[in-house]
Amino acid sequence: MENSRSSTPEAPPQDLWSSILDSVSSSRSTPSKQILLLGQPSTGKSTLAAALLQKPIADEQKEDQRVDFALGYDFADVRDEADEDTLARLSVYTVPSASPAYTALLPHFLPPRTAIPHTLVMIVLDWTKPWTFVEELQAWLQWVEIWARGDGARELEIVREESRERLQALLQHYAEPTSDPLPTSNSTLSSTLLPLGPGSFTHNSAGIPIIVACTKADLIDEGNDMAAGASGMGSMVKGKGGDWEERTDGVMQVLRTVCLKYGASLFYTTPIPATLQVLRQHALHLLFAPPAPAPGMTGNEAPAPVRNIFPFQHKPNTLDRDRVVVPAGWDSWGKITVMRDGFDAKMWGEAWEKDLEPDNFPGEAGAKKLFAAFVPDQGVKPQPLPPFNSPTPEQAFLAKNYDENAKKPDRDPRGAFRNPADLAGASAGIVGPMGSSSFNLPTVERALSEMEVGIGGGASAGSQPTGEAAAAARNRLAARTTSGAARPGPLGASTNAPVGRPPVSPALNTPSPVNGPSQHEVLQNFFQSLLNTRDRGGGAAGPSSGANAGAPSTGSPTGKVNGNGEEGQGS
Repeated sequence: MENSRSSTPEAPPQDLWSSILDSVSSSRSTPSKQILLLGQPSTGKSTLAAALLQKPIADEQKEDQRVDFALGYDFADVRDEADEDTLARLSVYTVPSASPAYTALLPHFLPPRTAIPHTLVMIVLDWTKPWTFVEELQAWLQWVEIWARGDGARELEIVREESRERLQALLQHYAEPTSDPLPTSNSTLSSTLLPLGPGSFTHNSAGIPIIVACTKADLIDEGNDMAAGASGMGSMVKGKGGDWEERTDGVMQVLRTVCLKYGASLFYTTPIPATLQVLRQHALHLLFAPPAPAPGMTGNEAPAPVRNIFPFQHKPNTLDRDRVVVPAGWDSWGKITVMRDGFDAKMWGEAWEKDLEPDNFPGEAGAKKLFAAFVPDQGVKPQPLPPFNSPTPEQAFLAKNYDENAKKPDRDPRGAFRNPADLAGASAGIVGPMGSSSFNLPTVERALSEMEVGIGGGASAGSQPTGEAAAAARNRLAARTTSGAARPGPLGASTNAPVGRPPVSPALNTPSPVNGPSQHEVLQNFFQSLLNTRDRGGGAAGPSSGANAGAPSTGSPTGKVNGNGEEGQGS
């Protein structure tokens, strides 16, 4: 027994106060909240993200050089007004577009079971494209419903129900900020809650806080006559007038009607920091909304609502088009209708239901068609594609032209080859055979041989022709020459041709006259004149006279005639 007990009491911890502070710090850890920015490209999401996190936007303004990620993320600490304590950590997730390839990533980073109580959804619309408002709202709000539904587990259903009760309590407890002092007792206010009006909070089953932010609202009042789509509203932004005010007011009424159905807020923002700061304050106010009071307490037992650490003190504003503020819980069908006569909020609410459930309303016009008729699409249309050009196969194209040319003899280039006599009437420039079939290589070769025999220069010493044979050849050439042609001199040279210049040959493609020389003779005379020119150019004077040229040779194999016509003895 004595050994079982310690003789001395257990020593206290050395750092007792540190352990107590650590336990309190862990129990009061910094809460984490997140905002999910949903919008199409170039709608101003980067500007809103920088304003929500209170970070500089110098780099974000370069829209052309900015690179969108599949899922953008950034965070910052939210501090109190004195900038002393950190109240929460705010994260901002950005989706580049509504493509399923991007939205499918969100459930992995924001699982609905743990993210719904701490998430606010901000849908960004661009006032430079107002005709897309209803279509984009339907796409994003339907996705939010699908994301919040999750896998349908029991734990998720409990979270959805608690979130819906909290948002409903926020809508019912909304009170417009006033400068009057608060009443001394809140018991009466907390026990007399009025039900929500018609068309209010009929959707958004998970109770997710939603803000619809319409960016670039400063372009609504642009008075310049710009091209359609340049300033956004196109023909709607052409100065302040009746039609301009009617349409812009009508767009606001449609947006307010849709936001009322989801318990959402509506804000118009501009690059002015004041409008962005108001949006940030309201977003924090919705994120830190207190939970709904416990049911079953009535009368004096009902506790006062828990105070929100981020109160929203700005009054609603629907008159200034560049800074519209419609907080959740303030709007109603009556306030929407008063803004402009002739607007039927109930009809637009029913048209919205027709788009969400088209099978239940076959053939009936929904909100998309009504809004398209009210605000026509004035965006830049892409150029239509040119019609498809199916080229004709190469063989079919050639066969078609072959058949056409075969029917026209003058179009067939082979006709000149088939009938050379047709070249007589052909125009100059047609490439084809010569007019006579006698101009072939064997004929030309034979003519050259005869001329060589007549000249006596082509044979060797052993086969050199005699003087009588050369004279006979020259006589035949002289006999074939007519009076119209140039008469050849010695060795067939023309006596009328200037010295040092070859005689001009006659046209080869001109038909011969009836009594003139044949084309064979013309060609022979032409080649003969070329040979005479070659002899003159080489310095050989040729025979001095016809008698010497026709004198018989001495028969000596070595006998030759010198340049003066005298016979010399060979070496």
